[in-house]
Amino acid sequence: MKLISWNVNGLRAVVKKNFFEDFNQMNADILCLQETKAQDDQVAEALKDLTDYHIFSNSAEKKGYSGVAIISKEEPLNVTPNMGIEEHDNEGRVLCAEYKDFFLVNVYVPNSQNDLNRIDYRQEWDLAFYNYLKKLEETKPVLVCGDFNVAHTEIDLARPKANYNKSAGFTQKEIDGMDRFTNGGLKDTFRHFYPKQTDIYSWWSYRAGARTKNIGWRIDYFLASENFLPKIKDAFILNDVMGSDHCPVGISLNN
Repeated sequence: MKLISWNVNGLRAVVKKNFFEDFNQMNADILCLQETKAQDDQVAEALKDLTDYHIFSNSAEKKGYSGVAIISKEEPLNVTPNMGIEEHDNEGRVLCAEYKDFFLVNVYVPNSQNDLNRIDYRQEWDLAFYNYLKKLEETKPVLVCGDFNVAHTEIDLARPKANYNKSAGFTQKEIDGMDRFTNGGLKDTFRHFYPKQTDIYSWWSYRAGARTKNIGWRIDYFLASENFLPKIKDAFILNDVMGSDHCPVGISLNN
């Protein structure tokens, strides 16, 4: 079973590129999308050709903003949007699909913004999301994937010294939020398999040819409940897939 997560930076834009060819080539059993920038009906319309899949989405109240979707071969037992917290539930950032052996949570974590004017809200959100995941974990193991908008450690971005505590996505407050997940029993699957792998990223700025030069950040993750790790065969980053400023990341499960 192959699970893939991809911030597409606008679903309606990416389907006009090579999305469906990439989709077929990736051959995912479940594909989680972030930053669809589309309402639920627009997501359904954009993906209407995927007739062999079950498609679910959660859209922001604000049009053309945020949004997540899950495309699944197997029909989930249940699908639930949001965390159930009013102040965090209007931006279409969370979608949970329950399967027999695990919960799969698709997330698009708020960006702290270039001037860090949203970093306090981001800290509140991180804590609320962590508590939400741990509540789910009381029932069955959790897989959580998506754009976490943080590079966790220095080897997760090309220029750590230049960005530390200056750029959104690599401040100590955001790193502490990620530490809460990984120290709290939700393990970074890529680092589980490749603890010292460098120079592999999932997001690149559109500026100054950053992707060509591989000046990137690893900010897209699959985290897993610790007791679920033995069921995971591998983790991977598909950095040759274009179409967005992010590339897909994924895991494969043992049969």
